Amino acid sequence: MFRHLMRRPGVQAAACWLIAKYIRLVWKTGRWTIIGDEGPRALKNAGTPFIAAFWHGRLLMAPYALGGESANVRVLISTHRDGWIIARAMTYFDIDTISGSSSKGGAGAFRRAARFLRHAGVLGITPDGPRGPAMRASDGVIAIARLTGAPVLPLAYSTSRRMVLGSWDRFVLPLPFARGVFVWGPPIRVNRDADREAARRTVEKALNAAAEKADSLVGQPAIIAMEQ
Repeated sequence: MFRHLMRRPGVQAAACWLIAKYIRLVWKTGRWTIIGDEGPRALKNAGTPFIAAFWHGRLLMAPYALGGESANVRVLISTHRDGWIIARAMTYFDIDTISGSSSKGGAGAFRRAARFLRHAGVLGITPDGPRGPAMRASDGVIAIARLTGAPVLPLAYSTSRRMVLGSWDRFVLPLPFARGVFVWGPPIRVNRDADREAARRTVEKALNAAAEKADSLVGQPAIIAMEQ
């Protein structure tokens, strides 16, 4: 019945509004620290496009990490219903989306993402989305980085009060009135002649390191992906 209800446009619109309200509530009631933001700040100041990569399970607070309102940011999301709901929620933060996935619309989304990055934008990507395996990077982010020359910056967040859902992505649901932290990793540059598998492993390792550091800084245990 829940899935049936979520197909209704009115219910979807209400869900998007509630998600955006909740994100703002968590942000405004939390005490947030940003670690390593000198990297993305320097790139933005220089007008250099880059890719912000974060695990699907750490997606919720991304609007504030990526610059919030008025930033030149787009997020690559799935064409699945869940992806559409996230896309609508992002619009409340003036963040546009590019829709596509490995199974539907992938080639077109890839081309649109590449064109966007050529105009000094920030592209958000969940390398393990939309279906996993969780916390394992696909090579899509590597392909875009190789084509455009845009560096990949790992990003993670964690909070001292949270729920970790039993979903495939181990989704981190931060709770209000918590101590929170964003962790940016150093830029990863992928040359056109780079070995794709080696580059993929590098991004994956850096993303897991950022997530583990964020968890540690707020006193939370590291999240381990479930077997899939």
